[in-house]
Amino acid sequence: MKEKSLNVITAIARTIFGAVCIFSGFVKAIDPLGTAYKIEDYLNAFGGIFPNFTWIALPASIALSMFEFALGCSLLFNLKHKLTSWLAFIFMLFMTALTLYIALENPVSDCGCFGDAIVLDNWTTFYKNIVLLALAIWLVATQRYAKTWFVNWVEWTGMAFFCLVSIVISIVCLCHLPFMDFRPYKVGTDIEKSMEIPEGAPADEYHITFIYEKDGHQQEFTLENYPKDDSTWTFVDQKSVLVKQGYVPPIHDFSITDANFDDITYDVLDYEGYTILAIMYDLEKTNIKQAQRLNQLYTDAQQKGYMFYALTGSESTIVDEFVEQTGAEYPFCGTDPITLKTIVRANPGIVLLKDGVIVGKWNMRDVKNDKIFR
Repeated sequence: MKEKSLNVITAIARTIFGAVCIFSGFVKAIDPLGTAYKIEDYLNAFGGIFPNFTWIALPASIALSMFEFALGCSLLFNLKHKLTSWLAFIFMLFMTALTLYIALENPVSDCGCFGDAIVLDNWTTFYKNIVLLALAIWLVATQRYAKTWFVNWVEWTGMAFFCLVSIVISIVCLCHLPFMDFRPYKVGTDIEKSMEIPEGAPADEYHITFIYEKDGHQQEFTLENYPKDDSTWTFVDQKSVLVKQGYVPPIHDFSITDANFDDITYDVLDYEGYTILAIMYDLEKTNIKQAQRLNQLYTDAQQKGYMFYALTGSESTIVDEFVEQTGAEYPFCGTDPITLKTIVRANPGIVLLKDGVIVGKWNMRDVKNDKIFR
């Protein structure tokens, strides 16, 4: 009876841990570039320890999603129970320690454990990992009660198959676009409306402190008791601390500036008709072969009466070098590179707007005229 109860609890622990790993690995696998960007954030946050290691971000992204997905599937199907239990324990031991440090020091805004599908703050991530670590400890502690479901070669074949599935998903989504989009710039989004703050939405709340000086002594005051009518006090400084964050619109960091540094964001979004945005967040990393195809796309866009802008986060000198290299005649505008990475997971990528609404997104290698011109 005791062994039966232990087996039931172990099966539940295996299922929960496995399901979480499968979900985590899957959402990373379908967005390998997004996961790579998050790994770059980590590497930059620990820049003193890992200098010039950002090149490893993409391979690490694919490897991490493969490991999590295969581990989760193996646990769910009870493949190599002893091995997978220890792998789960070691993995969660490392991740729990890492997320504790992140929660305490806050070097990144969120851990990215579930990609853009579910964004957790750093402390919530740590508590989640505590639960998963407890499940992993249970799996290790109850190994002797585990029963094998399959013969040895089937178990190894199954694990290899799950690894292969994850890798194939990552490569397909890397060469094209993620087939599930959890970001705020998905097809169907009205960008301008997504930037609006609804009337009556909660605003940011701040605790404001005033620093005044009198007879060489400085003292802090609040908004309620600062000496506004006492001329013997001299104002020195003011400090504002965010106490409670107000409403943040889904899109809050989108802007476009032209070559003269004029803001043309609403000129683009309010245009009645079709607009093509060629997204190249970093021209030094742009696929030149695909970028050269933009010249013909720009010519076709002019003939069809479409507006056309290239958005980049690169400096003007880099833009000039790119224009000389590719013969580009289309206008370049500036947008924050992080925003561009969020808009489309390709470099170059194409976004088609109609009246400010996103009606299509493509990796440049998938662009065909019958998809763009309607």
